[in-house]
Amino acid sequence: MTLLVTIVAFVVALGCLIVIHEFGHYLVARACGVKVLRFSVGFGKPLWSRRLGRDGTEWLVAAFPLGGYVKMLDEREGAVAREELPRAFNRQSVWRRIAIVIAGPVANFLLAIALYWVLFLHGVPGIKPVIGEPPGGTPAHHAGFALGDILVRIGSEPIVTWQDARWVLLQRAVEKSTVAIEVRGAGGASATRQLDLSGLTAADLDSDFLHTLGLARFQPPLKPVIGEVVKDGAAQRAGLKVGDEIVAVNNKRIENWSQVVQMVRTNAGVPLVVEVRRGGAPLPAIVVKPDTVTESGGRIGRIGAGVDRSALGDVIVEVRYGPLESFIKAVKKTWDTSAFSLKMLGKMLVGDVSLKNLSGPITIADYAGQSAQAGPVTYLLYLALISISLGVLNLLPIPLLDGGHLMYYLIEVFKGRPLSERTMEIGQHVGLALLFTLMAFALFNDINRLFGG
Repeated sequence: MTLLVTIVAFVVALGCLIVIHEFGHYLVARACGVKVLRFSVGFGKPLWSRRLGRDGTEWLVAAFPLGGYVKMLDEREGAVAREELPRAFNRQSVWRRIAIVIAGPVANFLLAIALYWVLFLHGVPGIKPVIGEPPGGTPAHHAGFALGDILVRIGSEPIVTWQDARWVLLQRAVEKSTVAIEVRGAGGASATRQLDLSGLTAADLDSDFLHTLGLARFQPPLKPVIGEVVKDGAAQRAGLKVGDEIVAVNNKRIENWSQVVQMVRTNAGVPLVVEVRRGGAPLPAIVVKPDTVTESGGRIGRIGAGVDRSALGDVIVEVRYGPLESFIKAVKKTWDTSAFSLKMLGKMLVGDVSLKNLSGPITIADYAGQSAQAGPVTYLLYLALISISLGVLNLLPIPLLDGGHLMYYLIEVFKGRPLSERTMEIGQHVGLALLFTLMAFALFNDINRLFGG
């Protein structure tokens, strides 16, 4: 059932993002007076098609779902009737062609902004940025961080949740600089710590870099009682229920919930013998096999069970803003994520960040399934992130992508005439080779994560 959820979540996400992207091209093409011949979701053999509208545009869904396209009337692709020449794409001004091409990525960015706006209005749950005891010898320990410190500000960025802290520190980590962090201590006094990030390596960024820094999230002592069970997760499949108290795992006595988490995370795909009390009475031992999921570049176990949220008390915080502030936050989040994605690509090219960070369809599908099972808020956050990634990818100056066409048209603006057919043909071959190499790396990483951990 978990596999089915993953497949459905991936198909829905991919279909939604492709439709939004191509619809951006379609709307602007129509606004510019260009005739659209076909709107395709996917490539290859058509599975479904209909002709609609005054122009008889063919709307279809094809067999290979990783992409889509809008086919416009164009003299370079076939004969065009004299009366329809003004509606051909190649007859449009260079600025109109630029507008049509850039509309796809822009549509993805607008979708991300809309999703973040709705989420910030609705409220996004998070964990308060309280840190645990930094291990000796770590950068956090040398900087003077202590148990119970609450992160208030990193550089100029205010911090509300642990997720905020991780995101801002990740952006600073690729720069490998020293960052000023304002904290509020357990006694209420404020202080500024200087955290040195220069020692982080590309390998650290592939895994849990916060662990390397010594910044661990504070884990309050919680009773090992199940407060929620994810539908079709490993816990439910094994027969665990809300209210069950976990007494032991693999004959090891369990005193608190963090021990349960640690046992599950470190035993991905390995059956665990769980001793449980239900309603105060012991049950026969239950065997639970944690599902294997990807997190921070590694493989961990997950059973789909959580502690009662009410037991977390002040640890959980919900971030919510008004309509205008939500919109501003949504635009900033989309911009920051886009800029960071480009920065990471640049770092990969020069070797500062490992190519292991590239993800292909298997990892994206895995995250789709995980986010869908975590709830609608998490799934919408995932959609926003993937939509931004799709927009950024399509703006790269690689022939065959939207960014490659934009590159051609900008050269045309400066030259005063289009590039020759021969030049663009060579560019298509180069672009195909680059995309094939990129996809090969991403697929290799997927397979390595799947089988090699």
